[in-house]
Amino acid sequence: MASEASGAPDPDCAPPSADIPQQHGPVAKGHGFFALALGSVGIVFGDIGTSPLYAFKEALHAAAHDGVTRSEIYGVVSLALWALILVVTIKYVVFIMRADNKGEGGVLSLMALAQHAMGKRTVLVFALGVAGAALFYGDALITPAMSVLSAVEGLRTIPTLASGVTNQVVLLIATVMLLGLFFLQSRGTATVGKLFGPVCAVWFSVMFLLGAVNLAQNPGVLMAISPHYAVGFLADHGLTGFIVLGAVFLTVTGVEALTADMGHFGRWPIQAAWLFFVLPCLTMNYLGQGAFALTTLNAAEAAGQPMPELNWFFEMAPAVLRLPLVLLAGAATVIASQAVITGAFSLTQQAIQLGLLPRLDVRRTSETQSGQIFVPQLNTMLLFGVLAIMFTFQTSSALAHAYGLAVTGTMIVTTCMAFIVMRRLWNWSLPMALCFLVPFLTLDVVFLTANALRFFSGGWLPVLIGAVLFLVMATWVRGSQILTAKTRRDSVPLVDLMEILRARAPHRAPGTAIFLTSDPDMTPVALMHNLKHNKVLHERNVILTVRTGDTPRIAEDDRVYIEKVNDDFKKVVITYGFMESPNLPKALAVCRKQGLKFDIMATSFFLGRRSIVPSANSGMPLWQDQLFIFLMKNAANPTDFFKIPPGRVVELGAQVTV
Repeated sequence: MASEASGAPDPDCAPPSADIPQQHGPVAKGHGFFALALGSVGIVFGDIGTSPLYAFKEALHAAAHDGVTRSEIYGVVSLALWALILVVTIKYVVFIMRADNKGEGGVLSLMALAQHAMGKRTVLVFALGVAGAALFYGDALITPAMSVLSAVEGLRTIPTLASGVTNQVVLLIATVMLLGLFFLQSRGTATVGKLFGPVCAVWFSVMFLLGAVNLAQNPGVLMAISPHYAVGFLADHGLTGFIVLGAVFLTVTGVEALTADMGHFGRWPIQAAWLFFVLPCLTMNYLGQGAFALTTLNAAEAAGQPMPELNWFFEMAPAVLRLPLVLLAGAATVIASQAVITGAFSLTQQAIQLGLLPRLDVRRTSETQSGQIFVPQLNTMLLFGVLAIMFTFQTSSALAHAYGLAVTGTMIVTTCMAFIVMRRLWNWSLPMALCFLVPFLTLDVVFLTANALRFFSGGWLPVLIGAVLFLVMATWVRGSQILTAKTRRDSVPLVDLMEILRARAPHRAPGTAIFLTSDPDMTPVALMHNLKHNKVLHERNVILTVRTGDTPRIAEDDRVYIEKVNDDFKKVVITYGFMESPNLPKALAVCRKQGLKFDIMATSFFLGRRSIVPSANSGMPLWQDQLFIFLMKNAANPTDFFKIPPGRVVELGAQVTV
């Protein structure tokens, strides 16, 4: 069953008020710059901040198939540092973060901005946006399992606990942590979220100190800052160099959060936090891990023994401090996982509003913070998905092979859409735009190729997740288009209905009737059924359309557009941003201020309830019809989605083939 008033308003149609002005960051009302920067340390950099737990370890392991040499340690450290400089600092902080959509970022926000720049929805931009969103969900499933496992595995570095910490114990502790994390989502993170920034600030500070202490013992690793070692390593190691590069890419996983969370903290606080705090701490820690590896190699050579394979992050700390370090790492990984889950909730809300997914139950967990939302169905799917992935791969090292492809795919999407914005919206010349596109797209493709070498050892997982979600979104969009086109063909134009009613006036009922429809120019199905079966027309009739603009939020003054058709009918268009949740009673209160007089308790909301039947001639294969029908049946009730008082709703049904 599906309502004619789709919870996914047509993104191609927006009233004139939805135009995008020049991009700018959000105004941080009531929040100081330092507070925003500190908050971003927890939410924005939680994921990338836990990468030192496993990135250097996996990269050095990949390089050590025939034993570790000093040049290989220098090469791995140099690759890690230059990945942070080129990908995060130059590409994202300097360029991508400028492409904000009224202060908002993220792949779907960038898609809406690119669509606006093109002047219409194009297949290329749409496919890029859907692909990027689908791959983000793959990242959201892998990140909690990867980060929590890597923290819990640190227990094995504690001498008194090492013998008792089996893989089953690690999985059990990680499962308890993840269950607690997902079960707490419904309560919101407004209270505990205040600790995210300070906890992660302590985490980054500890990483800096650990790195500095080990760097002081072997300062020669500072030579790795030179890109000569990174280039030389890749040139000397051939295929192995590419495999190591895939592992080094783990240092920048979580980079998309810089843009995705711009709406919460603003561009400048995020950039300042990265440049003056997070980047120095990460750099120092990777240098420290490299220094500790060199010290360990020297000791092994002096003893005539092979270089041991260690959990470098935890073992460079004194044994007495490892338990507190593991506990702090556990807190940091939970925060990183929370940030990704919150990002998945926000992305889902945007996808629903932009018409890429069916209606889902989106609940607000905070009255004051717009970003605090909870999507129960998605939370359940993420929980089972994360646990299934964790028990399938069982170790962070095995999961590392699955991690990179989703992130590199999303990065390529971001690069391509940023190029469109630069050309069409910023009016950059082609040579100037290519100066951005060519080097960064080349870098993205190199990382993608490096991660593709791990496809059969785990890289298939995010590709599979992304492909399934791309299919779901594409099916929903295509099915909605077919349904809209068929409804339009079978409907009577509103102007023709006016002539019919003028010639043969029906019985008039007191009060106001509001008919929800996605096409204000055609007669709503519910109105036709009301006239056909009840043979009645209300005194006042409103043809109400809910649309989604290509901006994150719509100003209240621009929310409602009213057009008088005649004395009996008015058209009302209510526009929401793609990060807003519809609330029709609240919006209709604005209508009363603009002269549309009605009593909500004497008003009936009419919805067209459609029963969908598959058809072999719909334009989609039969199996895709069945998938679309399944999505329709499991969509949230439009009454709940639009916050309509249930006692005022009348549903009139019809059977439609797709």
